[in-house]
Amino acid sequence: MSFLSATLDRVKPSPTIAVTTKAQELRAAGKDVIGLGAGEPDFDTPEHIQAAGIAAIKAGKTRYTAVDGIAELKQAICAKFKRDNGLEYTPAQVTVGTGGKQVLYNAFMATLNAGDEVIIPAPYWVSYPDMVLLAGGEPVFVAGQIETGFKITPEALEAAITPKTKWFLFNSPSNPTGAGYSAAELKGLTDVLMRHPHVWVLTDDMYEHLAFDGYTFCTPAEVEATLYERTLTMNGVSKAYAMTGWRIGYAAGPEHLIKAMRKVQSQSTSNPCSISQWAAVEALNGPQDFLPGFAKLFQGRRDLVVEGLNACDGITCATPEGAFYVYPSIAGCIGKTSTSGVNITDDETFATALLEEVGVAVVFGAAFGLSPNFRVSYATSDEQLSEACARIKTFCDGLK
Repeated sequence: MSFLSATLDRVKPSPTIAVTTKAQELRAAGKDVIGLGAGEPDFDTPEHIQAAGIAAIKAGKTRYTAVDGIAELKQAICAKFKRDNGLEYTPAQVTVGTGGKQVLYNAFMATLNAGDEVIIPAPYWVSYPDMVLLAGGEPVFVAGQIETGFKITPEALEAAITPKTKWFLFNSPSNPTGAGYSAAELKGLTDVLMRHPHVWVLTDDMYEHLAFDGYTFCTPAEVEATLYERTLTMNGVSKAYAMTGWRIGYAAGPEHLIKAMRKVQSQSTSNPCSISQWAAVEALNGPQDFLPGFAKLFQGRRDLVVEGLNACDGITCATPEGAFYVYPSIAGCIGKTSTSGVNITDDETFATALLEEVGVAVVFGAAFGLSPNFRVSYATSDEQLSEACARIKTFCDGLK
């Protein structure tokens, strides 16, 4: 009999973390590696937010807090939802966790029973299915395609819903594709959900402020007000405010659900870091005028990478609406052989050979549920991105 839980057999380690770790190991061994795997901004947390964290330390705000967030942060979150999304919440409808990942995990742990289904559009963030599986549920995938900008159709969503469906998990702009749904596209999906009142909606809006080319972000409860009572709207400060390491995510939804999630958190981590909470108060309540500048910077990087990858033989790269990822297809590379003799049979062998032969670390598409593709995070400097694209082109040019 194994000492370890059988639950672990249902899940796998995060491939994105594995790629980042491998790149770090190769660098430590002296290899010149450009890492395009990590999904975090490459610049520092804005100074006024840093100052709020330092002030909290100096003021002695270093003790336990309420399990799922201080009152000041919950009030700031309510103000943010009203200001940015036109959604009215009270502090009793808000929960704060140690990053958005914990908020999602708490929601699944609080609601899923064995056999409950969660519909997840693919490509998806690598952690979604495994969190569902850990909570005893069953992920159900609905695939978007490069021809539709990796967005799913209302018809595909309708076909996936069964009496066992408990959640529809929605992420826009998307990790890993950067795809952002317009209000009209999202309304098509919410119209389907209105016909199935047993299905709840869980949104991951973490990339809300990283929107390009005039794309306007919207969230399901904003587009369809009737869904408000069965929607958990999740967000956080990690991406927009360059606060990944501070580990603060939050969500708002029906009070009975928030109470259940608080119960889960009370017996796992308890409160998020007190210092990080006070920094997040400043992030949400303080100046927001730097956000468009961040988005403009990422848009320029997106354009650089899309152009560079589309110049590579065998690669096709769509232009996304937001976030800081692209998800190019390598369909034209499958079946070829690299200069070192590696047969490119799938996107995993492509990504492995790319790292070993030209020192560029990317995440293979199968990890996100749609192949043959790979994910590039362009949250690094223009110089690094230009060099990475040049190396990828060299690799592709060498395929025979």
